[in-house]
Amino acid sequence: MKILVVGSGGREHAMVWALARSPRKPMLYSAPGNAGIESLATCMPIKADDIAGLKAFVQAEKIDMTVVGPEAPLALGIVDEFRTSRLKIFGPTKGAARIEASKVFSKEVMASARILTARAQSFDRVASALAYLDQHELPVVVKADGLAQGKGVVVATTREEARQAVRDSMEHAVFGQAGRRVLIEQFLDGEELTIMAFTDGRTVVPMLPAQDHKRLGDGDAGPNTGGMGAYCPAPLATVALSEGVTKQVLYPAVESLSRMGCPFQGVLYAGLMVVKGIPYVLEFNARMGDPETQVILPLLKTDLLEVIEAVVEHRLDQLTVDWHNETAVCVVMTSGGYPGAYTTGLPIHGLPAATNRGAMVFHAGTRRAGSEVVTAGGRVLGITGCGKTLAEAQAEAYRVTRTISFEGAHYRTDIAHRAFARHA
Repeated sequence: MKILVVGSGGREHAMVWALARSPRKPMLYSAPGNAGIESLATCMPIKADDIAGLKAFVQAEKIDMTVVGPEAPLALGIVDEFRTSRLKIFGPTKGAARIEASKVFSKEVMASARILTARAQSFDRVASALAYLDQHELPVVVKADGLAQGKGVVVATTREEARQAVRDSMEHAVFGQAGRRVLIEQFLDGEELTIMAFTDGRTVVPMLPAQDHKRLGDGDAGPNTGGMGAYCPAPLATVALSEGVTKQVLYPAVESLSRMGCPFQGVLYAGLMVVKGIPYVLEFNARMGDPETQVILPLLKTDLLEVIEAVVEHRLDQLTVDWHNETAVCVVMTSGGYPGAYTTGLPIHGLPAATNRGAMVFHAGTRRAGSEVVTAGGRVLGITGCGKTLAEAQAEAYRVTRTISFEGAHYRTDIAHRAFARHA
């Protein structure tokens, strides 16, 4: 069986890694892939948003299944395009992917499904948005409506900061078309949690709960990033809370999308804020999270390929999805200067020759330059450690992290600190 994984980040490396472990031994391809993925799959120089190029490759190579990692090709309609040619593909249609591509649409889905979320109002005129801000309590959250590569959200603690966020998005177009419309949202003070689920549009199978670390520095200090690490399972998600999210968030969202005429197939990501034990939805994503995928897939006992086929073929209700009774911790190594300007092309030293379930090095922003692997992005590597306990998993992740180096490398030293505090 031939499988193409679309994307080039740590999430896609984790997907390829999991598929490579399938007993069915599929032949794997990735587009465009990275220096880590190339040890497991044939990498093709086709950009993730080049839908015509990807489709031509799939048809020429007779690929049996395409798995989409990032959000951009989903928002562009890659699933719709592939299905018109009867090509099997894992992911939601363009209509269903609007749950991530438009924050305003996402709020409409939540309102229709009566899902708990922060109060919000959308604006497509600067003057109206600024006038509304003058009356809004602080802190306040300003969000670009469209896809902004994780950078379109500002938590403003002052009125001027909020006004500047609106102007940056709507007048100065710092997020391009994505920021022409903004959402001004109530600030929720709590603890973040990620619960993702496989769904075929009818059945919903939740994954283990995870917690991402968004801030650049230890103790959750510094600017927001795409994610500095994660751990799974997160003890914040009690059995009761997880079951509540499945029944009151995931199923209602899937059912609401079906009623709207855009049934969702693939992975639905619920980004939650738990306030005094009550989960509110901050955002939905239409694909797996990064770096959450790097701690969730290593704990998946069931063959990922079997899960993907069950989703695509609308028979998820016939499959039992099992998990290893372990814990995983991922530490992200970034380029110096990230999330601001940074230098690429720096040689990476100390990369292990191979990975296993004890410690995995997932490449995010890397490429090969001759005989060397060099940096090629802001988030460079995600080092995942697994163990019977949280302490074992964390120790293994940091043991490997300390053996790897490149100029300006940065990583947090306290991933999973909230879980340890909770245990204490």
